[in-house]
Amino acid sequence: MKINWSALGLVTIASLIATILVVGIFAAGVAAFSAADQRAVVGSPSQGLRALGYLCLAAATAVVLYGIYLIVPAFH
Repeated sequence: MKINWSALGLVTIASLIATILVVGIFAAGVAAFSAADQRAVVGSPSQGLRALGYLCLAAATAVVLYGIYLIVPAFH
């Protein structure tokens, strides 16, 4: 058995980058919701931040679902 170390390294790096991006997008969505809540307490408009929060959460969900689609062969 021979291991292709360069391919393994490439998959590892791609997985780490994808993980960091998905977690970052999700965290940005949570931060947008938190900022919208803080603005709502003060009385400032917060609809844009709330929409940004939903957009970030939807993007993170879409990336995760696409990854599941790629992994599970029954979906192809």
